[in-house]
Amino acid sequence: MSNSYSAYSSELIEPAKLRPRSPGLRLFSKVVCGAVVFLIFMGALVTSNEAGLAVPDWPTSFGDNMFLFPPSKWIGIIFFEHVHRLVASVVGILTIILFVWILKVDRRRWVKMLAGITLLSVILQGVLGGLTVLYKLPLAISSMHGVLGQIFLVLTIILAYSQSRELEERTSTAHTTGSARLFRYSSFLLIVIFMQLAAGALMRHSEAGLAVPDFPLMAGSAIPSTSTATIGELNSMRASLRLPPVNAVQVTLHLVHRLGAILVFAAALVLLCKGISAARETDHKFAKSSAVHLLYFVGYLVVIQFFLGAFSVWSVRQPVVTSLHVVTGAMLMGVTALLCLKAYPFKKTAKASAAG
Repeated sequence: MSNSYSAYSSELIEPAKLRPRSPGLRLFSKVVCGAVVFLIFMGALVTSNEAGLAVPDWPTSFGDNMFLFPPSKWIGIIFFEHVHRLVASVVGILTIILFVWILKVDRRRWVKMLAGITLLSVILQGVLGGLTVLYKLPLAISSMHGVLGQIFLVLTIILAYSQSRELEERTSTAHTTGSARLFRYSSFLLIVIFMQLAAGALMRHSEAGLAVPDFPLMAGSAIPSTSTATIGELNSMRASLRLPPVNAVQVTLHLVHRLGAILVFAAALVLLCKGISAARETDHKFAKSSAVHLLYFVGYLVVIQFFLGAFSVWSVRQPVVTSLHVVTGAMLMGVTALLCLKAYPFKKTAKASAAG
């Protein structure tokens, strides 16, 4: 068992096997990450514009081949759903190319396995997207579709980092790089963000995004409640906005999402307070790396996300604002995942030390 682990560890850090073989692959892996972010934004526009069933069949579009559906018919909310399908197809093709390219040029087993998992995830994502249409937007499938999109983004970011010069340099040195403290703080934030995004997906697909239509108060009160009186007050407010009534479950989901936002803010604050000092206590090269800049970027994204969430309520879920809120949450999760990778404390084996 120990021999097997040592062999696997050596493969992770051995410079000869680590070195990415193609600068083109390095760039292409980053392009895939950008394409996934755009896909999440388009998916958010579909939900925000209530266009999930604008094209009621799948994999065809009104009986036509998806790729031959005439642009003259891309009108109204059909545009959002159809373009989302096309972008998803392009991302799927890009992921296949990335998988094949990695198999061809990268000899690391863990990278090949990760590429395979990433490819399987995008296939599953496509199937879930189709099932949401065929089964008329069921809550469980629609929510899983939204959550898997976030996971898929993180997988592509890990793949892109596996091809980076930074990882090559870090794992080619004879000493440990990274920060165990920073890794713990950023990992905790990543978990909290993932839980918040999952709660957000469940809230959105439960039509609970405006279950509480005022902010920062809740039904005019600073104390959250799901009492009959509070539900009645909320429905009165929604009626004035020409919105249908909600029930206690929808209000609870909305309040959970608001509570999650507070937890994300608190975890990010801890990361900023503790993480910067943790990064600067490590070796000089790491302290000067992009990890410190990413910490500040996380802080900026949290603030932006907070205001986008507030404006989503104040604007009565204006589609572009709400979609930006979704994609910013995905970016926050992605950047935090990248910070975890940069902070991970690689421990050198004797082989790596000799190579250094």
